[in-house]
Amino acid sequence: MSLENPVLLAVAAGCLAGAAIWGRSALRLERSWRRIRVLGGEGATVAAEVARSAYRKELHNTLLYAIAAVSAFVGSLTDNVWLNVPVRFLIAVPIVMTIVYGRRFTQEADLLEERASLERKAEEVLTQEELAPRRWAARLAPEQLPDFAGFEVGQVYEAGSGLMAGDFYDVYMVGNKRMVAVIGDVSGHGIDPAITAFQVKYLLRVFLRQYRDPAQALEELNAQISAQTAPEEFVSLCVAVFDQNVGTLRYSSAGHPPAWLWHDGEVRPLRSTGPMLTLDPKAIFSSREIPLDPGDLLLMYTDGLAEARTGQQLFGEDRIAQFIRRDPRVGPDVLCKSLLAAARDFSDAPLRDDVAILAIRKS
Repeated sequence: MSLENPVLLAVAAGCLAGAAIWGRSALRLERSWRRIRVLGGEGATVAAEVARSAYRKELHNTLLYAIAAVSAFVGSLTDNVWLNVPVRFLIAVPIVMTIVYGRRFTQEADLLEERASLERKAEEVLTQEELAPRRWAARLAPEQLPDFAGFEVGQVYEAGSGLMAGDFYDVYMVGNKRMVAVIGDVSGHGIDPAITAFQVKYLLRVFLRQYRDPAQALEELNAQISAQTAPEEFVSLCVAVFDQNVGTLRYSSAGHPPAWLWHDGEVRPLRSTGPMLTLDPKAIFSSREIPLDPGDLLLMYTDGLAEARTGQQLFGEDRIAQFIRRDPRVGPDVLCKSLLAAARDFSDAPLRDDVAILAIRKS
């Protein structure tokens, strides 16, 4: 045989080079596929299938170029019709392979796209699950509070277990020169206590606008919440109403840890004036009124602060009161942050319960 078609010879050389390139790539993907399979696990299985699909496509391209190279080479050596028939047949082989396997490759591509979509949705769900506790905390215990004329307000909140919890606080105006400060805690962790805390916080806003006495607002709130919450959910709550018109502080507490008031040169506890909410739908609450002078400071907190522990020893209420006695003129924001830092230092492990602290000074 002699060379009859130099152009086909050049085509054959090009196709052979292409087959070599695709073959080398296919070998690498084949090795990767086998190595990934050895790793095992769900993630490795998906990656192995991706590598196998890519390997099969590379192998297909290698065979296609190899057959084309042989066909072009044979065709370049002769113009004999009987030899050209098998050559044409050989050229038709890769076309048939592409038609046969093309649908499978398309299906695999669709499958990979579907899996990628599922993985993306799973990542979005995980992101939402991660953000949800922060979003709830931002509603229940916001990092920023508005400014209130005549008062300095400081606050801090730290999640303990990382799960949603029912600690919350609120500060807002209910009338001309009447400001309300609220702090509360719903028992338990998870979405249910967080939802209950959300309901309590905003229902209380409604009732405190209807009733000037916080005790009456708590009685109405208790009756409403008791009919809606689970039997194992209990709510402790402390409400303080600052009335600048008459210079008083009126408070009511539903089984909440004692707030501490710096007034007239001493620190005094403002203890509970009724049971926790939901214990008794018909429970009676009382309120107490105290004169308020410029410079007086009220500190409110949830039990996660007092119950920080090292071994069997609790951080305790006395240490909290001592912080105020040590520097009663300290800024409310500094006081809140210092107390949280002290509880962290005192505890022999990360704080397990949520901690919310609220401090208000009359300026």
